Amino acid sequence: MTEKRLNKFKNVISRRQKYFTLVLENIHDAHNVSAIFRTAECAGIDMVYLVYNTSEFPRISKTSSASANKWIEVKRFNNVKDCFLELRKQKYKIYSTHIPENKTCISYSLYDIDYTKKIALVFGNEHSGVSDEAINFSDKNLVIPMFGMVQSLNVSVSAAICIYEGVRQRMLKGMYDKTFYTGKELNEKLKKYLSK
Repeated sequence: MTEKRLNKFKNVISRRQKYFTLVLENIHDAHNVSAIFRTAECAGIDMVYLVYNTSEFPRISKTSSASANKWIEVKRFNNVKDCFLELRKQKYKIYSTHIPENKTCISYSLYDIDYTKKIALVFGNEHSGVSDEAINFSDKNLVIPMFGMVQSLNVSVSAAICIYEGVRQRMLKGMYDKTFYTGKELNEKLKKYLSK
């Protein structure tokens, strides 16, 4: 291990965003999952929650994710309730990303959400989106403004746009210039990185 490599690890770990996470619900396409992992890792997200109750957990390719998945901790759940209960214990605000079919569903633009708090963004699969259960358990629903004929973006593109709005807000507040992890947690992370 060179000193340059060790310093890179330390720098990356110190910028990890402890209270910014994602929930991926039944996303079938492994390429989409890999792309989301890659974006999340680049944004400093180091924890992703996977909920798979209608299909198997995807096999994430190291080539398509540029090995991003090895730097992200994954928590797996086979139901929405247990996943959301764990997030609630940690005081996360949970935002589903659902395209409402009726006008009675109150949705907020992704630009109206405060990403500098403890936040978990929920993304659903390519066909049916976020489940009704996840929507009902979420604090709010957010949408990406659309002005064309096409109703939605690819899930990995949607995730990237939402994640990087979070990056923008967090950068403005200096949240990449300090760590929210304890010294002990940072040392544990460094040990994990060194073992990979």
